[in-house]
Amino acid sequence: MKFGGTSLADATAIKNAAAIVEQFHKGNRIAVVASAMNDTTDHLIKLGELAQKGQLWEAKNLLSRIQAAHLNATKSFAGTKTNHLASKELLGKVNALLSSLERSVEGIGQLRELTLRSRDYLLSFGERLSVPILTTALAQKGLKAQAFTGSDAGIVTDNNFGEAKPLAEISTHQIQQRLGPLLEAGGLPVVTGFIAQNTDGNTTTLGRGGSDYTASLIGAALKADEVWIWTDVDGLMTADPHVVKDAVTLSNVSFGEALELSYFGAKMMHPRALQPAARHKIPVRIRNSSKPTFEGTLVSADQSMNNGKVAKAISIIKDVGIITISGASMMGAPGVAAKIFQTLGINGVNVVMISQGSSEATISCVIARKDVDRAVRSLQLSLMGQGDVEKVTEEKDACVIAVVGSGMKGSPGVAARVFTAVAKKNVNVRMIAQGTSEYNISFVVSDVDGPETVRALHDEFQLGSKNQSS
Repeated sequence: MKFGGTSLADATAIKNAAAIVEQFHKGNRIAVVASAMNDTTDHLIKLGELAQKGQLWEAKNLLSRIQAAHLNATKSFAGTKTNHLASKELLGKVNALLSSLERSVEGIGQLRELTLRSRDYLLSFGERLSVPILTTALAQKGLKAQAFTGSDAGIVTDNNFGEAKPLAEISTHQIQQRLGPLLEAGGLPVVTGFIAQNTDGNTTTLGRGGSDYTASLIGAALKADEVWIWTDVDGLMTADPHVVKDAVTLSNVSFGEALELSYFGAKMMHPRALQPAARHKIPVRIRNSSKPTFEGTLVSADQSMNNGKVAKAISIIKDVGIITISGASMMGAPGVAAKIFQTLGINGVNVVMISQGSSEATISCVIARKDVDRAVRSLQLSLMGQGDVEKVTEEKDACVIAVVGSGMKGSPGVAARVFTAVAKKNVNVRMIAQGTSEYNISFVVSDVDGPETVRALHDEFQLGSKNQSS
């Protein structure tokens, strides 16, 4: 069971998480993974930036807020008479961690330097603070809870600070050795998500979706029946409920569908975090911690056909732009695409979607809107004036619509239904892409047309509450 930041937002949420574990612990062996409380990681990122810039007054104010939030939660458990010694230990541990955090911030401020390595150490405090509090809450319910950092649990990574990759074989072996016996004895390991350690013993972080990755990795190593992700939503939905009022929760999706949906903006596991569970075919269940009886969405290797429906969900990515690179001399010229993507990669620009006509005279890329200006400048400097590329143009008013579903594979006429429904709303499609998996048809429309397009497709494929019960 992994609990996200919103499921551990304060003392009340932590008590609720402990109650959930207690409820399901009867008859089951459970390992728990905890994220940082609420927005703590974002606050720690900001804290490091303020200290690096020498804005020490603002850094001190933010640090005080972080300290107060954790001390308030701690006192809710340390103030109980259930186990005075354990309560005293918790308060001592949290105070020691907060003092260490304060010294780290002072060090960054004095040096005016924040390396990727020191940033990972700074960010580790979020989970290192939340886990002792949750462990105490569980212990006060009579559960044999024991706190572990990711490295204590055996997770070892490479040296890529900020986006470290776990070394699968050694991590799996050590997780089995360190957590297995505790589980066999009826114990309850509570592990920090997101953070681990490299082979030199330095703290590393697993990047976006890191706590989910930790849960997936531990679940795979322990051969769990399921990995449960407790969050603040009911599961994966047929569309964003803010856009489509009759959107419903999906009871089942395949790993392939989940990867497409998570990439295209669904609020769930980061695509990378699904990999260990998918590789070992361990189902992942997304559940709402405020509705513990609701079973949520099960992500598994099963290719569920969603009651015979072709599409399963409609997603939208906002705040993107299109860059088009064109030139008659690009036709048949080898290496042009390689130069384009190499230039974008060197400049830290992630490409969301690609389209190229068979004429080879144009290549269009969808990227984050905030990166458009930088991408255009770098492409113009790198490619223009060399004979192949004549023009680099941009469009910032864009969003990506994705129609996702394993039932689309081998079903004739899906694209016709998609674009007929869009055309009926007088929406202009600017760019189209479809992978060979056929799980996804993606296309680009203007920002203003995005919500109406999602609603039209949701109706076309009858995904709403009036058409299904799941």
